[in-house]
Amino acid sequence: MLVPSQQAPDKYSIKTAPAYSIGLLLSLYLAQGLPVGFLTQALPAILRKNNVSLAAIGGFGLLMAPWALKFLWAPVVDRYFSPQWGQSRSWIIPTQFLTILLLVVISFLEPGALASPVILLSFFIVLFLINLMGATQDIATDGLAVRLLQTLQQHWGNAVQVLGSRLGFIFGGGAVLLLLDLWSWQVVFLLLTGFVVLNSLPILLFREPVWPQQIQVDGVQAAAKSNFQLKKWRKFFAVEFAYFWHNPQMQAWLLVLLTFKLGDSLSGAMVKPMMVDMGFSLANIGLMASMLGSVASVMGALLAAWLMKYMARSTALWWFNLLQILSFLLYAILAWQFEHGYIVVAWQVYCVNAIEQFAGAMALVAMLTLIMDYSRKQQAGSDFTFQVSVLAVTGGGVHIVSGIVAEYWGYSIHFGFCVLLAVLCLWPIFRWRKVSIH
Repeated sequence: MLVPSQQAPDKYSIKTAPAYSIGLLLSLYLAQGLPVGFLTQALPAILRKNNVSLAAIGGFGLLMAPWALKFLWAPVVDRYFSPQWGQSRSWIIPTQFLTILLLVVISFLEPGALASPVILLSFFIVLFLINLMGATQDIATDGLAVRLLQTLQQHWGNAVQVLGSRLGFIFGGGAVLLLLDLWSWQVVFLLLTGFVVLNSLPILLFREPVWPQQIQVDGVQAAAKSNFQLKKWRKFFAVEFAYFWHNPQMQAWLLVLLTFKLGDSLSGAMVKPMMVDMGFSLANIGLMASMLGSVASVMGALLAAWLMKYMARSTALWWFNLLQILSFLLYAILAWQFEHGYIVVAWQVYCVNAIEQFAGAMALVAMLTLIMDYSRKQQAGSDFTFQVSVLAVTGGGVHIVSGIVAEYWGYSIHFGFCVLLAVLCLWPIFRWRKVSIH
């Protein structure tokens, strides 16, 4: 039975080995990254290979809606749980179990049958439910990460988050594209399910501490609980999330969150479809683009974590973001070559994709570390989730229209616009850094 967090036991312990904490978080982020890797890395290429329009591929971004809206139920995940299971385990274990069941269901949905409206709708619903489970698991995992990691461990913890998700992209995206040329759809998805099962085992063996925040009842928590129980949603969210606009610094930070993913999401949605139109096979995209790119992102995440030992976090966010903008410019150059009949060599595409993934991972590590800094310990899951949801809402919004832009303007103008948009989005970072100094 789920109970409010205030009913937690009186005794607590937060002694957890750092190495085990990092390993546990890696397994959890990898488990959620496997299905997301399929949706973001493999699915767009599969759809384009089957002559689905760019506009429709962009519209599949609606499947990611749970990741954008998860802040709506994050306070519930933070406050209601089974004391016997633990604050985070109470949500992670059931959502992982349901994800495994849904992946088994997908293994029986042959892609050749997607022409049937009934099968297509069923496929869409199952994918949406997988994202719903993954988003809920992510709330609990992010809260666990904030509570487990000390300040000096945070950049490594966020590197692990990027590492886990990118490894998920390698297996859930690149490996799936590669193996679909060799094995049947069902075998590939059952193998993917097996990887999720393996990465769910550490949380089953983990004995979660009772956190000191669980037994603290301050005015904000009490008010939020009261408003929630009375279903006074407007007042509830005002109490819960007013923290993010209560002073000039937080307002400036909120603007950074609103704009940070615009250029990245607009660009990333069309990379795999462009590769298909350039003549690359699904196997090549899976092996050389998704997998090589994901390896590059792992290296970028680790380098970012190391550099952030010596750099201010705001400085890291600025410079890593500039490097990512450079990769958008390189995509625009490749697209211009392709559209004007010049030969585009395969290694050029793979290198640019690797640079983009490398820089994107660096920028994401810096962003997630700052998000963790702005998360209050007593409601870590809610605060972290709200900030990540802001990134997802704005990023998902431009993802949906990305196909329309690319279809009407062409790839070169599309990526050029991504560069311009990303440069304009540097101003909120500059403004936030200026306000933070004062």
